[in-house]
Amino acid sequence: MLYFTRWKALAIVLTALVVCLCAVPNFFPEAQVKTWPVWAQRHLVLGLDLQGGSHLLFEVDANSVKKSKLDQVRDDVRRALRDAKIGYTGLAAKADSVEVRVKDTDLATALTKLRELSQPLGGLLGSNGQRSLEVSDAGGGLIRLSVPAAAITDRIRQVVEQSIQIVERRINQLGTVEPLIQRQGLDRILVQVPGLQDPTRVIELVGQTAQMDFRMVDSTVSPEQAAAGRLPPDSELLPSTEPGRPPYVIKKQVLVSGDDLTDAQPGFDQRSNEPIVSFRFNTSGSRKFSQATTENVGQPFAIVLDNKVISAPVIREPITGGSGQISGSFTVQAANDLAILLRAGALPAKLTVIEQRTVGPGLGQDSIEKGELAAYVGSILVIVFMLATYRLFGVFANIAVAINVAMIFGILSLLNATLTLPGIAGIVLTVGIAVDSNVLIYERIREELRGGRTAISAIDAGFKRALSTILDSNITTFIAAVVLFYIGTGPVRGFAVTLGIGIITTVFTAFTLTRLIVAWWVRWKRPQTVPI
Repeated sequence: MLYFTRWKALAIVLTALVVCLCAVPNFFPEAQVKTWPVWAQRHLVLGLDLQGGSHLLFEVDANSVKKSKLDQVRDDVRRALRDAKIGYTGLAAKADSVEVRVKDTDLATALTKLRELSQPLGGLLGSNGQRSLEVSDAGGGLIRLSVPAAAITDRIRQVVEQSIQIVERRINQLGTVEPLIQRQGLDRILVQVPGLQDPTRVIELVGQTAQMDFRMVDSTVSPEQAAAGRLPPDSELLPSTEPGRPPYVIKKQVLVSGDDLTDAQPGFDQRSNEPIVSFRFNTSGSRKFSQATTENVGQPFAIVLDNKVISAPVIREPITGGSGQISGSFTVQAANDLAILLRAGALPAKLTVIEQRTVGPGLGQDSIEKGELAAYVGSILVIVFMLATYRLFGVFANIAVAINVAMIFGILSLLNATLTLPGIAGIVLTVGIAVDSNVLIYERIREELRGGRTAISAIDAGFKRALSTILDSNITTFIAAVVLFYIGTGPVRGFAVTLGIGIITTVFTAFTLTRLIVAWWVRWKRPQTVPI
């Protein structure tokens, strides 16, 4: 156990050195670190409880998800019956179902076609035979397509997963440092943005669904006539985003959807120097936009965002280049925010803020100071105890523990992990666990000496026979850390990460680094007694 080849010793020292060097960027100003090579810019990120910031909890609007699902089923029914050339009447969404009436002669064929729309739900629900639609004959030629609760739950899960990706893209474009965005429960999304003291902008960005489309303005009736009840069935009355501007009568038919946008950038109009947003379509969107503007020269068209008209310019000439610009009395920040929303994509459902907290940097600084104090006091007491109890071997243990802590910070920096107050607690606990491993080894050496072994033989047997005990205790603690990580959320996961990494580094330092130091001492001194 005390013999190390030259290459093995070199590998142990280099491993410890390289991992410890990964923690170096944390001791330099961030502005200076950014001038270093990219591979050397990895560092710890302070969590919300250490540097302050915004804590927001959003909830997916289940009613909008349900309405969207029913609208989708209604459109699928319309398409399926038209493709099968089956006449129908009374197609409408009602409560939890969609109803449609067909002739008795077409009833069997219609039921067959509509049942093809029902698909098994994925995951565990699918194994229970749950399906996305329940198609039934309600009598008198009436077919009812019901959406079961399991299908709505499955759809909410999909919406949350999709929303998390979109919210992450939106917030990352703000330039914030390591935001935490994760699912909480069935229909909630937790957003924590360290360093951001004003959550208003995040709420504005995340709260908008940003569903943009381009439609024609209905010039056959005025907004006043539409408000008086003379609204055509294929049009709707939409408000303007400009204060004091009367609403617009907009056709329901979407010429081009925001899904066809590939890029959006803020800028300034060369003629008026007003903030604008320039956009570009993909190939499909360019073709549809070119066709729409060619067929409607001289007519106004509306740019609609979340059922509000941003602007309604007149088409002066066909726009065939697949790009354009949006103007609408924007401020510079409003233009930038709109560009972020369009680039990130539209949310599949509305998100509502149900919890909002702001953590001040003063509280975070106080947490850091108290955490540092706890770490210093605990470490000093451990160092004094080891020196008083094990003398020279206590020095070896203290060196290994110091390297152990440095390696923890190095690995966390390498992973660009977020350090929270519970994470600091995990590191402090790791110091105790690391010392405990050395205590077990040294006490085993003492037992071997009392049993009559020579100094070198007792040291070798102490390391060898303590190995299984230390592995058992650390493995069980590591399992607990893994369970905490997968079951816990937020601070609990931060504690689990540092504890798990600390256990790995503890095993490394206790059975390689400490043993290597002791082996070098034995080779140098050839001791007849053990100063322990």
